[in-house]
Order: sequence, then C-alpha cells, then structure tokens
Amino acid sequence: MQILLAILIIPSFALVGISGYQSFGDDANTVAKVDGQALTQQEWDAAQRNQLENFRQRMGPQFDQKLFDTPEFKNNVLENLIAERAISAEVKRAHLSVSDATLQKTILETPGLTGDDGKFDYDRYRKLLTAQGLSEQGYEADQRRRMAMGQLAESVEATGFAPRTVSKLLSDFSAQEREVQELVLPAAQYLSQVKVSDEMVKAFYDKNSKFFEVPEQAKIEYVVFNAATVAASVTATDEEVANFYKQNEKRFTTPETRRASHILVALKQGASAAEKSAAKAKAEAILADVRKNPGDFAKIAKAKSEDPVSAEVGGDLNVIEKGSLVKPVEDAIFQLKQGEISNVVESEFGFHVLTVTQLKPASVKPLDEAKAEVVAEVKKQKAAKQYSEMAETFTNTVYEQADSLKPVADKLGLKIETAEHLSREPSPMLGTAPFNNAKFLKALFNDEALKNKRNTEAVEVAPSTLIAGRIVEHKPASKRPLAEVDAQIRQRVTIEEAAKLARKAGEEKLAAVKKSNDVAGFSEARLISRAKADSVPPQAAAALMKADTSKLPAYVGVEVPGQGYGVYRINKVQQPTQQDDARRKMEAERISQAQSQQEMFDFIEALKRKAKTKVLHTSSAAKSETAK
Repeated sequence: MQILLAILIIPSFALVGISGYQSFGDDANTVAKVDGQALTQQEWDAAQRNQLENFRQRMGPQFDQKLFDTPEFKNNVLENLIAERAISAEVKRAHLSVSDATLQKTILETPGLTGDDGKFDYDRYRKLLTAQGLSEQGYEADQRRRMAMGQLAESVEATGFAPRTVSKLLSDFSAQEREVQELVLPAAQYLSQVKVSDEMVKAFYDKNSKFFEVPEQAKIEYVVFNAATVAASVTATDEEVANFYKQNEKRFTTPETRRASHILVALKQGASAAEKSAAKAKAEAILADVRKNPGDFAKIAKAKSEDPVSAEVGGDLNVIEKGSLVKPVEDAIFQLKQGEISNVVESEFGFHVLTVTQLKPASVKPLDEAKAEVVAEVKKQKAAKQYSEMAETFTNTVYEQADSLKPVADKLGLKIETAEHLSREPSPMLGTAPFNNAKFLKALFNDEALKNKRNTEAVEVAPSTLIAGRIVEHKPASKRPLAEVDAQIRQRVTIEEAAKLARKAGEEKLAAVKKSNDVAGFSEARLISRAKADSVPPQAAAALMKADTSKLPAYVGVEVPGQGYGVYRINKVQQPTQQDDARRKMEAERISQAQSQQEMFDFIEALKRKAKTKVLHTSSAAKSETAK
C-alpha cells in the first residue's frame, strides 16, 4: 500500500526542483527572476531566517540549527519562494481579487482576537501586529494576496480525483489476508555448540574498536555575563522618567477611534446608467427610512443591505482605520458625528448609507498611569547602554588575564561555576546550559586553550549572553583495554555465532519442506494482513506479504535478529469476510489527496515556465547542489 501510494504522492511546491531553471547572470544580488521580477539574496536570507524561527518555536528545546544548515534546506526555501512568486504572477494575470468584506470576515474570525464579550478586540489586533513589526495596511495587503493565491490553489487541487477502480484495487491490496504457519529455530538452542576462541575475540575487538572508545572529556570553570546581570542593578530617577514621558508623548496617546455601520445597495461593474439610477433611488429610499427611524439602523441593514457579511451583524463595519476602506466611504465616516446619518455615498461597490455608532476621542495617558511602563523603558535603555560597556570590560579582561577567570568575576561581580564531562560536541543530556553550546565548545577545545589551560575568548551563546571558560582537567579520548571487555565480547560473539548456526539450519529446513510439503513442526495456521501482523515478527510479516503466492503452498525463510530463523508456510490468500467501509473511505480520500497534489505540482511547473523562471546566483553553500 505504501509503495503504491508513494508512486502517486508528489511533494508540494515547496520541494519542486529548480535545476531545470538554472541560468547564471550578472547581478550578484539577484538569485532568481520570476515573471521578470527579481528575487534578491536579502529576501532569500530573510525567508531562511523566518523558516528557522518557525522550526525553533515548534521544536522548542529539541531544535538544533545545525540540522538545517544544509544546501538542501536553503534550496527548499528558495524553491518555495519561486513557486510563490509564480503563483502570485498568475493571480495578477487572472485578475483574481478578494473583496473588502471577505477580508474583513477572515480577520474578524481570526482565533484569539475576540474579547470577553465575544466581539472582535481591535486593540488586541493592533498590539499583535505591532509586536511583529507589521502595519495594518501591510498585513491586510499580504492577507489579501495570500487569500487570492489560496483561491487559485484550491481551484486546481479540486480537479484531482482517483477512479473508484483504483481505490478498490489499493484497498483490496491493503486488506489482503494470508493464512500462514510458523516453524522457528531459536538461536538460543545453538549456544552450547559455539566455541569462542581468543583469536575470535581479538578479531572482533580490532574490527569494532569504536564500540570500546572512551570519549574525550574535560572539567571546566566558566563565567556567564548577560543582560539580567546588568538589569538588576539599574535604576530610573524621577527626572529621567519625566523627560522620557515628555519626549515620547505620542507613545502614550490613544488616537481617535470610530466604529461605523453601513447599508449597501450593490452595483456591478459596468452597470448601465439606468441600473445606476435605479440603485441610487433604492439607496435614497433606504436613507429616508433610516432618517425616520435612526434607532432601527441595524434592523434595516439586516433586512436591506446587499453586503452579505456586514448585513448579518446589522451593517457593522467594526472600528475604522484610515486607509482600510475605499476613499469616498472613509471620507464620509470621518466627517460624521456619533449617531449622525450620512447622505447616500457612491463608491466602486455601489451606494452606501453610513452612520458612526461609536466615537472615542483621542486621549493621553497621564504620567501617573504610565509611570510603570516609562520606568521599565528607561531602565531597559540604560541597561542596554550599560550592558555594552560592561560587555566590553568582560571581553577585554578574559583576554588580558588569560590564566584565570577570577579577575573578571571580581570586577563585574560574577560567580565562577564548574562543569564536568564536557566533550567537543554539545550533549542533549545537558539541554540549553550556556556551556553546552557548539561555538563555546569549539573555543574551549582550541589548541591554545586546551594545551595551556588558558581562558577562551568571550563567546556569545545567546542574545545578550556572553560566556568565557577554561579547562581545569582534560582526559583525551582512549580505548578500553581488551582484558576489560573480554567477557562482553565473548558473549556478543557467542550470540552471533549461534545466530549463524540457526540460519544454516533454517535454510536447510526451508529447502527440505519445499520439496516434501511436510507440515510437521509448524504451528497452527493464523491469518495475517498488512494491517494486522502482530502475531509474527515484523521482518517475517514484511517477507510474507511480499512473497510470490502464484503457487500454494508457498514458503518463506526469514532471519529474525536476536531470535533466530523462521520458516513460514503460506496456505491461503483471501479477502476479509467483512468489509471495513470506514477504512476504504479513508484510503479513497488519501488517494484523491495524492492526485490533487499531483495536479498542483504539474500546475506550478507550468506556471514557472510561463513566468520564464531563471535561477541566476545561489549562495556558496547551495551553489554546488543546484548546479548538478
């Protein structure tokens, strides 16, 4: 089942190869061109950093950046960018777009952005974007672009389907049952026949010397200097707090916010003069109703507005930011007072009747209320400056006083710590300890530091975290003597030789039963399938399900590591008496999904060619790989 599915399943466009688009140009900063647009080295580097950060957040302490420092990872990121650019170019050519209402609905339904009252929390939304360094306009433009690309991808993937006959064939193949009997020759019964000589022990010792290595180890002293050390000693005076507040008053100013609602009479593009006149007349009639009963605005919007998204919530457009709506509508909203009803406003979408439902004037948070925030920021800035000065002292002192860490510890009030059993590579057992860092360990085991037990340089192992250390004791890598591991080797060789005897006897038995069809010694018959094969060892199950059953009974011989040798007789091949409809439905869905991925793969390849994609320059790390 897995083999047949693997034939159908094609990786997503993130893994599409770029070798077919290789072409070297002259612009050293442009790594590729898609639809005539340059994709720069800086964009590629930024995408790699973003991808690494995603993996770091998902993997937590298990994250190891070295695993991703490969040409394959870098090329996959580049290939993903190229595919995205090719799709984006097709979206523009096809004039695909996402309406304001659809975008607004998507943002309003974003998990985590609703307040305790169940309504969209605009302040939370704005703070979230600010924390990520994004503007509302930039984020919403990016969301609009991605949603349009998603529409295109979904339309292509929807064309993929698998015929029922293929689904049935694969399901039958997966569910097939085989009736088998087993005859096991355990390796344990041949142990008494094995005689292990000194020569055999020596040969194993020489051939497998890495098993008996004692790794290099060191005991060290180290000191850590970080931002927390500095922050604990920093204070903020009242004068500093007042000055900061005065210079950054905008930061504590909440701008005016307006929440608005509208009723839309939609007008399609290219509408005739008569259609336009009729739509405007309809809007004027709605305006008259609203002005008679302004308190019923939401009720009228729900009944008559032709904006399907906002009509459901009484025409509510939520809090309005400048630049978020089409200009005529936005201009009208920012001219209204709270509760005031606008005249009919025309836009590219039709005719609107507008009202401001909530208006909060701009306000400035007093210093007394902002003091905690101001103090924290002043201390943060002072700590950053002081950290730079003290970091320089730390770096210079560990270098100048290279025979001891005491001078730097005394000067900066740091504590000298110790660690044992360190080697040249980070150990998963030591987690995120500052000394368990590849860069620091490289400096620690440097020839100068190792031989003369001198201080390492100051090494940055995390943002605003420096460490320096020195080796106190060092044990080079060694090999355990043969006499010490003799008994261990004899036991291992005895087991291996017994397994060889079991295999020899099993192969002889297999040849004999193939000729005689004698079932003496075999177990009772049992049914196994690809999904249910726990009654036999995994190695045997794999061999039994692959065996040629064109002629029955069929025989299979399998060596099972650590157990011995098994001889198996296949008596029957059949389909289950009861059909598992749920399993068959799930497999059909998987096959259709695989077909959809194939459709998307082919489509993106076509888009790349259509966009005349060229890869011009690659980084030195990936260049040799892409040039193959």
